[in-house]
Amino acid sequence: MSVFSAAPAVALANAFPWERHGRFCDLGTAQGMVPVQLALRHPHLRGVGFDLPQVRPIFEEFVAANELGSRVSFCSGDFFADPLPPAEVYVMGHVLHDWSIDAKHALLQRVYDALPDGGAVIVYEMLIDDERRVNVDGLLMSLNMLVLSPGGFDYTGADCRDWMSDTGFRDTYVQHLAGPESMIVGYK
Repeated sequence: MSVFSAAPAVALANAFPWERHGRFCDLGTAQGMVPVQLALRHPHLRGVGFDLPQVRPIFEEFVAANELGSRVSFCSGDFFADPLPPAEVYVMGHVLHDWSIDAKHALLQRVYDALPDGGAVIVYEMLIDDERRVNVDGLLMSLNMLVLSPGGFDYTGADCRDWMSDTGFRDTYVQHLAGPESMIVGYK
């Protein structure tokens, strides 16, 4: 996953107003590319990578190799069932497209409920453009998810903004990150 996350992680570190926040959590962190890139570029940030227990060794090795062990930690769990680590910003990269519409809504609701007032969620994916005509990468990724997962599919920025609004998020927006990747941001 780090190959897919490297460019958007760097862009995310530069595109979001991190100076307004102090603690983040990357849900479905894998090796930890997002937490490492955020912490390298923003020394005030403290972060948690959240993923299944078997991911811990590769995450901790990567964080240690970047000398960030004092600011970036790992928390194991299932983001549908276990309590989410406290954070002011939750990041979900290449996560929502794995799940059905009901699961997408449930996960966004869990994040909303865990956030403090003024907190934010950032979702990034190879979004399908709203007209479904331009971002071929997003369309092909959606086909891939439909074939490989029981309910997963990719979506447009407008779709995700609607789901966020349904959950209670406000001031949502879409912003391009890098290549075919864009982020959708929503505030509580």
